[in-house]
Amino acid sequence: MLSRTPEDVAAHAAAASDLPVLDAGISDCFACPRLVAWREEVAVTKRAAFRDQTYWGRPIPGFGPAGAEIGILGLAPAAHGGNRTGRVFTGDRSGDVLFAALHRAGLANQPTSVSADDGLSLRHTRIFAAVRCAPPDNKPLPVERDTCAPWLHREVELIRPTLRVVVALGGFAWAAWWPILKHVYGRSAPVPRPTFTHGAHVSLPGGPDLLGCYHVSQQNTFTGRLTPAMLDDVFDSAKRLAGLA
Repeated sequence: MLSRTPEDVAAHAAAASDLPVLDAGISDCFACPRLVAWREEVAVTKRAAFRDQTYWGRPIPGFGPAGAEIGILGLAPAAHGGNRTGRVFTGDRSGDVLFAALHRAGLANQPTSVSADDGLSLRHTRIFAAVRCAPPDNKPLPVERDTCAPWLHREVELIRPTLRVVVALGGFAWAAWWPILKHVYGRSAPVPRPTFTHGAHVSLPGGPDLLGCYHVSQQNTFTGRLTPAMLDDVFDSAKRLAGLA
């Protein structure tokens, strides 16, 4: 069922009975005209290195088991990564760094994520994004974030029974968590609202722990702002908080 308005998104997300139904609904969303135009333009013009490939060019569902104890919340798909391959953090440098770290932590069966059919699987972990379409300049507008939010809220609702900790990759994801806390868990953000920093840890009764981690962007990993050792520390903490270590 196509979602063409914010009202459609809210209704279709709320009606999703399980993750496969939700994932299908996300993939058929056309509610943000600017994002629809951009994702489809990129899928046609392509990057030269991928000119022989067929781009996904649609919104990207979450990835990982329904009974995940750890959630990883990102910003949005990359234009020539998830928007090309159809799987979040797949086919780009950010994904290379993220999945290598998840493999070292024992949360992924392999260290690479190059295509949707490459055999990758996650253990105890589900990855999702605050915005499901690739945005121009990697910068979603506030209205696009808010229009997309019901998909994210419903996804967290569906995995709530097992979810114990959420890793927010970057300040955008960190900010996107607080409406989830209110909508899904019925809890308001602390006052003052905790500031995003790498390694930040917020624990609230009745909800999952929240960990802050610098985004696995090339800007952060190439400059050394985020190192493999720093990622390992975050996922070690996530496993401990989730009761997996």
